[in-house]
Amino acid sequence: MNRKYPHLCSPITIGRTTFRNRMFSAPMGGTDITNDGCIGPKSTAFYELRGKGGAGAVTVSECMVHPETDGSHAYHLDTRILNSLASAAYTADAIRRHGAIPSLELSHSGMYAGTYMTDKGKQKSMNQWGPSATVRPDGVEVRALTKEMIADIVASYKEVAGLAKRAGFEMLMIHGGHGWLINQFLSPYFNKRTDEYGGSLENRCRFAIEVLKAVREAVGPFFPLEFRFSGSELFEGGYTLEDGVEIARVLEPYIDLLHVSAGTYQRGFGDTHPSMFKEHGCNVYLAAEIKKHVSVPVATIGGLNDPAQLEDIIASGKADVVYMARALLADPFLPRKVMENRDEEIVKCLRCFTCMAERAATSTRRCTVNPLIGREIEGDEVRPAPVKKKVLVAGGGPGGLYAAYTAARRGHQVILCEKEEEVGGILKSEQALPFKHEMYELSGTYALLAKKSGVEIRTSTEVTPEYVEKEAPDALIIAVGSEPLIPPIKGLDGDNVVVVNNYYLEKDKVGEDVVVFGGGLAGCECAIHLGMEGKRVHLVEMREELAPDANVRHRPLLLKEIDKYVTVHTGYRGLEVRKEGVLCETKQKEQVLVPGSTVICALGQRSRTKTVESLRDGAPYVAVIGDASRVSTITNAVYWGYHAALDI
Repeated sequence: MNRKYPHLCSPITIGRTTFRNRMFSAPMGGTDITNDGCIGPKSTAFYELRGKGGAGAVTVSECMVHPETDGSHAYHLDTRILNSLASAAYTADAIRRHGAIPSLELSHSGMYAGTYMTDKGKQKSMNQWGPSATVRPDGVEVRALTKEMIADIVASYKEVAGLAKRAGFEMLMIHGGHGWLINQFLSPYFNKRTDEYGGSLENRCRFAIEVLKAVREAVGPFFPLEFRFSGSELFEGGYTLEDGVEIARVLEPYIDLLHVSAGTYQRGFGDTHPSMFKEHGCNVYLAAEIKKHVSVPVATIGGLNDPAQLEDIIASGKADVVYMARALLADPFLPRKVMENRDEEIVKCLRCFTCMAERAATSTRRCTVNPLIGREIEGDEVRPAPVKKKVLVAGGGPGGLYAAYTAARRGHQVILCEKEEEVGGILKSEQALPFKHEMYELSGTYALLAKKSGVEIRTSTEVTPEYVEKEAPDALIIAVGSEPLIPPIKGLDGDNVVVVNNYYLEKDKVGEDVVVFGGGLAGCECAIHLGMEGKRVHLVEMREELAPDANVRHRPLLLKEIDKYVTVHTGYRGLEVRKEGVLCETKQKEQVLVPGSTVICALGQRSRTKTVESLRDGAPYVAVIGDASRVSTITNAVYWGYHAALDI
């Protein structure tokens, strides 16, 4: 067959191992890590799904090689630990049996040992070791590794590498980036040593070379060794891209694949994991430049999810391999869909950080657009229902669409009704914000998948009790969503007011001076967009903090954008909307006019409770999902919709 993306789909041989395509699954941490560092069955299923989805390689992350100096709650590979080798072997096999090459990331956190612990008090009580003695910004003391300790850590890399090969892993990734121990040695910011491990770039590379040589001794000459490092640390005092080129040259003789990432985890989370506010592929330039100076294959990473862009990266010679992490959470079958010329069916990552925020909050995984994530062990295939039923879905937002799609895959007759002319629900409003356009595209992708599965979509059709009675469904899924909350504030119904949900319809009404009334997530993101457009934006919020409804990973990056583009007024209670702005009361009970010819109302949402109550008795099986049940997140809407359909 003719592949739509021939370069992306072409095999690549690294060492003596041939990978089926150029789309690799980047390291992502597991969730049910046992207390002694074994890979739990949920994590095995988590990695297996990426193998099943068609990735060329799947990297298991992270295996900490030296628990004595790095007690991070991550994987360990140690024959003294019962089930350690066995769990690794089962995981490697689970990946390999689907045709993907299993890889294991070997790592050491250095001065940030314990980063993945949910008990941060215990983390800070640990002994922290780095290249140099220092005190971390959070006040934790770091001790300098002795030469004897360095030698012991190098030996542990060798031992763990041998065990990984025995377990069935066919490639190893040595993690030398993102602020972990090897990066700390490479970086002039972290490394202040005056012996042979510090000072010159050659000396700062010494530890990495010793690790790579030791690992090579353990695995043999033709076993693929990959080195992951930051092409630039991207902060003052760290090493630059020019330094990254030199580091690559020095390390090239010891590796088979050079994996170029960016930034340091502790000082540039939004660089290492590009947010929705950055361009897709914003870090590719690092790999492209370094590739000019080395002969080994080069991999790139960072906010990539569009096959056309990935194809161009490979075809134009910017990189030889593209890595994806979040994109393969959103759609584990992305590589397979590309290989089969079904790229229009790809569910794209929204770069919303739900996945990483959930891991930080509960040590589990969720994905906004994929209800399987973190729960792969329950099965990724939707099984046919034993009895086929007629299913009516009221509402064409993300939850309703996914519920309909799931029910149709089970073999039910599914009708989805949307009262508006277009499906998408609240996601329709995101089309006006360029950095959230993928959220708008999501409804189109879900609709396409639903139609291909046999769903009949009826737009401009409101579901009423009479309509339900006429259709007489066996199951009714109520996904009618929410509506804007408009409190009885004088002037809020004026011609100069645009409800944030309707901004995409009324952009022309918005002047150059804008007051965004409401500092939740929706208001903040709209304010950022308006600021990016060059408008003068004031943001009014009654509470003391902005965007408390944003997740813990997205919120800090959101607030940085707010600082760039928006004048913020917290602790301001809106009293009246006037033609010249919003009259507010401060905490000191003073009245202040916040100026703006246009007011964006972003004061929240409320469930369409009356509609829900009118439909509750419409069928033998009734489920209420998404905002119709409780104003929440797209994540919950999709997850609830998926399981509502499975329960029919």
